[in-house]
Amino acid sequence: MRRKTRPTLLYIIGTVLIFTALSLHLCKNVSRGEDIRSSPVTLTNFRHPYLAIGEVGNNRHLRIHVTTHVDQQSVSVLFPDWEALVVTSPVSSDSSDNYDCLFQNNATSPAIFAGNLVREGHTRVTFRCAIPNSVCRLRPLYNPVLTRTGSGSSYPGFGSDPNRDEMIRWSYLAYESLSTETDVIVFAKGVNNRQGVNLSPEELTCVFTNDVTNHVVKTAVTSSVQEVFRCHHPNGNDHERLFIGGEEVKVKISLELVYQKKVVPSLAYYAPMRSLGVDKFILYDNGSDDDLDKVIGKLVEEDYDVEKIFWPWPKTQEAGFSHSAASNRDTCKWMLYVDVDEFMFEPSWVNSSYPSPNMLKSLLPEPKQTSLLNPNNPSSTIGQVMIHCLEYGPSGQRSHPFKGVTQGYICRSRFEQRHKSILLLEAVDTSLVNVIHHFVLKEGYRGKRLSKDECLVNHYKYQAWSEFKTKFRRRVSAYVVDWRQEVNLKSKDRAPGLGFDPIEPKGWAQRFCEVRDTRLQVATQKWFGLGPATANKMVWQD
Repeated sequence: MRRKTRPTLLYIIGTVLIFTALSLHLCKNVSRGEDIRSSPVTLTNFRHPYLAIGEVGNNRHLRIHVTTHVDQQSVSVLFPDWEALVVTSPVSSDSSDNYDCLFQNNATSPAIFAGNLVREGHTRVTFRCAIPNSVCRLRPLYNPVLTRTGSGSSYPGFGSDPNRDEMIRWSYLAYESLSTETDVIVFAKGVNNRQGVNLSPEELTCVFTNDVTNHVVKTAVTSSVQEVFRCHHPNGNDHERLFIGGEEVKVKISLELVYQKKVVPSLAYYAPMRSLGVDKFILYDNGSDDDLDKVIGKLVEEDYDVEKIFWPWPKTQEAGFSHSAASNRDTCKWMLYVDVDEFMFEPSWVNSSYPSPNMLKSLLPEPKQTSLLNPNNPSSTIGQVMIHCLEYGPSGQRSHPFKGVTQGYICRSRFEQRHKSILLLEAVDTSLVNVIHHFVLKEGYRGKRLSKDECLVNHYKYQAWSEFKTKFRRRVSAYVVDWRQEVNLKSKDRAPGLGFDPIEPKGWAQRFCEVRDTRLQVATQKWFGLGPATANKMVWQD
């Protein structure tokens, strides 16, 4: 859909959690199950820099501040699989430099550029560093420092505040914040640790801190569900005190556990709400390594409106959904949630010679019909449209189809396992709670499930083994067990017949093939093919 033809009521988000090949099995001498927790810090010792987390910029050559070794404003997060995410300021350096991470025992590892974190005009540069074996058993684990490769630097002396120098654990961290017109949303791990068991809002407060004056303001938390917490904006007087020096001042935000008087370590900062983009595709990317920026650049050149949000947080799919629903409410009315390997279509579209901007819009309830009579609740309004999801198998493919998934994967399982949703953003419950792939709705709204004749989503889930095996690295949901763990063996998330290691089973290319279904293949050939259907080239191959 191009801008000049895109329907005005339908906005689409591709919630994409794309996995990249990261270093696995680091520090094998350390038990994978070891629990490394960060100690909560008191409010008086709350000195971690708060960093802009959000939309990724495409310029990997953004200048960063590195002298002979350390950026004093950098901070690092200890991710799973013994990897450090180093977040640093873009100040000044030769963009052609290569960098290493220098650890507290002077061991080093290459610093791999991960992405630019941008929020409201503030930018941070991030690097991934594998933690050397010799560092794994050291306690405490201090922040690595960024050095120029070959500089021969030594690890600098520790600062006066040990809480500043210690690496932040991913298991206990406020990692994102978002302002809406009426409140502030904080995304945090390690506060509500069990699904369905949440701290009450009364047990928490939101804490705002001016990064220069250290002026502190607290506001009440109004909702605490999963990894999503909502709280009030600071009032007028408090807002003025927080932003002494202008709106460009950085204001830190986190959660305080009231009874313990402890503040969760944080990478988030607060900014008053500003207008957001409209009428666009939004891709949530947690580390793509398949030239996604290049593909997006081509689409933008062709007048498609595509935005990429850099989302490096492991196992936070539900939080990503919540973030997208909250951040786009003022600019979008309806939002479709699909993964990058999923395509929605209406079976009758196969009879259309050309795609139409009204095709997706036709799936939504008419404005005058949004309050369709419901015997149980006559006044309820349709706030969510749910669509059956079909799962396709490898279809005999042994490598990624060069014409794309819609052309190469044409054989699927007989029965659907899941569904996808189109959400009316004003209908979502204030808690933003969701279960993949639908949201809890406010009172007065209800969902509508379309029949398989009305609409379907093709999920190209079980692809050629070279593509599929990457799913073993880590599942994206906060509440779904990674496939390498020998628990929850009957989960629908697991691929039937697979073990716990990425070893191709015999006959994989012919699995999950019960129904040959070429409807979307035929439709896309007509719409996007160049030349005869039997040997045509697709427009995205041009």
